[in-house]
Parts: sequence; C-alpha cells; structure tokens
Amino acid sequence: MTGGDACHGRASGIVRSDDGNVAIELRLPEALGGPGGGANPEQLFAAAYAACFHGALSLLATRAGVRTADASVEVKVEFGRDPVDGLFRLAAHTRIRLPGVERALAEQLVRDTERFCPYTKMARQGIENVVALAPADGADEA
Repeated sequence: MTGGDACHGRASGIVRSDDGNVAIELRLPEALGGPGGGANPEQLFAAAYAACFHGALSLLATRAGVRTADASVEVKVEFGRDPVDGLFRLAAHTRIRLPGVERALAEQLVRDTERFCPYTKMARQGIENVVALAPADGADEA
C-alpha cells in the first residue's frame, strides 16, 4: 500500500497487488468523518470472502452434481469495538442464495462449504500471521 492521509489512523492511499491486476483507492468513509470516494478495508475483506466462499460452493456443488449457476454469496463486514478489551474487531455476516436447489440439499452444501472455504476457516480459527518491520534500507532480509 502506498502512502496517503494517515493522520486519522485508518488506511488511505492506494492498495496494489504485486502483479498489477488490483489498484484500489482507499479512503476513510464520509460517515466516519473522512473524505469518502474510495473503498475501505472492510469492503475489500467482504469482497474477497464472498468470492472465496462462492468459488468453494461452486466447486463442491459441481462435485455433487448440483447446478448452482444462479447462486449468490453476500458478505457484510462490520467494523466495531470488541466488548472484551475495547479494541477493534470485525464481524462478518454471510448470506447464501441457492435458487432452485432443494432446501435440505442447499443447507448441506452450505455446511460443507463452511468446512472447505479457507476464508471461513480463517474467520473461525484465526490465521497464521507474522508481522515484521522491513529493514530501513528497503533491502529484503534473507
């Protein structure tokens, strides 16, 4: 991520993927006192989560011989305070629509996808995460 207005403590600037396929402007939403006009980290996480869950659902449905061409996955991510420590936390709400699929079969597919989808596992179990300060000279450490 490149620099931007960081005085408010939330991400601003441009986030880019290493292959150049993604370049998204990040801005603090107007509702939080920012300028708006850009995405926020919660939207990016929701989009990635929905895409991963949808892909996993489609794969499992195909393996089971179930047609899910009209399936949709909606993920809403909320940014708020953790009631335990008062710090920040995220909450995700996922809604799946499987039109034309019998209810019991749809429920089974969703349960199977919850076990299979890496984003759902991460949300439930956490993620291995190593945070390290890069060298001041910009050189990669071996």
